[in-house]
Amino acid sequence: MDDLYIKKVIDGDTEAFRYFVSQYKDMAFTLSMSVVKNEFLATDVVQEAFMKAFQNLKKFKGNSKFSTWFYRIVVNESIKVIRKKGEQNVDLNSSHNLHPVSETSVIDQLKEDEREFYINEILNRLPATESLVLRLFYLNENNIAEICEITGWSESKVKVTLHRARKNMEKLFTKFLKGEAKTLI
Repeated sequence: MDDLYIKKVIDGDTEAFRYFVSQYKDMAFTLSMSVVKNEFLATDVVQEAFMKAFQNLKKFKGNSKFSTWFYRIVVNESIKVIRKKGEQNVDLNSSHNLHPVSETSVIDQLKEDEREFYINEILNRLPATESLVLRLFYLNENNIAEICEITGWSESKVKVTLHRARKNMEKLFTKFLKGEAKTLI
């Protein structure tokens, strides 16, 4: 489907680019948040990434999926903003939804909200590289090769970062919940 819209945009149908915005805006925001840790900066990054993608769509060779190419732009823009601001970890409490909410009962809803809250809190406290790789691997379901392409990292760096991120996330869950982590996750 992406190929069809790429062709339309390249052929001059600028309105067709709306497809990409609606399809990729949520994950782009999530990825940017994992790096910049600030909702306002992440929103700006996503807008800038979409503009760059639109302007450079003719340069897209199709060697990878459009999403991989676009998420690479998002990650690069996020890193650029962090470097520009000189900030390593901007900590802003966010209630950004990562998972669809189950509506089976009020208790299930509360459990899901609590789980999302703790996952977001922990992802915001992890280093940007670890948060990014966890979001790409688990939330976006990218494989190691796709993560390498998106981030520009070697396969070994992705694997090591993913391993460290899992360990650090487990430590933070244990610290946050003091023994209740097993029942929550």
